[in-house]
Amino acid sequence: MDDAQSVRIGISGWRYPPWRGVFYPEGLRQHDELAYASRRLSAIEINGTFYSLQRPAYFAAWAAETPESFVFAVKAPRYITHILRLRDARAPLANFLASGLFELGSKLGPILWQLPPSFPYERERIEAFLAQLPHDTDAAAQLAAAHDSKVEGRCTLEAGPNRPLRHALEVRHPSFETAEVSGLLRAHDVALVCADSPAWPRFTEPTAGFVYCRLHGPEELYAGGYDDAALDSWAERVRGWSATGLAVFVFFDNDAKVRAPFDAQALARRLGVIPQE
Repeated sequence: MDDAQSVRIGISGWRYPPWRGVFYPEGLRQHDELAYASRRLSAIEINGTFYSLQRPAYFAAWAAETPESFVFAVKAPRYITHILRLRDARAPLANFLASGLFELGSKLGPILWQLPPSFPYERERIEAFLAQLPHDTDAAAQLAAAHDSKVEGRCTLEAGPNRPLRHALEVRHPSFETAEVSGLLRAHDVALVCADSPAWPRFTEPTAGFVYCRLHGPEELYAGGYDDAALDSWAERVRGWSATGLAVFVFFDNDAKVRAPFDAQALARRLGVIPQE
């Protein structure tokens, strides 16, 4: 990922039927929605990877449809985070990395690991998982080569020029609100996600060389919008992080009432990072 743009404001996913005729112009083909969104924002979280392993052709198409400077965050599989709950994750991690992420090339941004609200803090389990995460694409390719039959014949193992690989962990259980957690993630250079929601803890202390924020809605989960005062406050917070040399990623996940893309554009305008259409 190119760090020339140190602040990126985007959305979580892009394929939502209620957005059609509201954010997306009436009559815009579904096939063209990513191209449209990526020219109005500088980053998008890929959500489909959370639900199932994707194919290399999909990643290649997403890369081809977006501007050269665009970045994708990739949401890691729930199979690892919600079903295995981070145990015995080496083979599934290899499968995920082999499934086509390298097709994004320089557009591959952070990988998001989202834990369920029922997952409490267990140091040994978290630490063992974090120790497995590759922090550059060469290491990721080496791990991807250990994939199993689930992706045989439908994988990409060539990572191209070596680049840093970032990871962010989103936690939703209050037991993570300890200094030990911040220290553990800092030791592994993994960002502790700053999540804004009425239901889960919010962490604002950086634990890596970048900050990763997910704005789920200040009062209504996945649906509430951000007014001018809230957006001004977030803009000030982002400027503060950026002023210390940290890259910052902010993704709006309040999509249910078609607020996410407009709130994201409004924040991007405040920060002067809106793409030129």
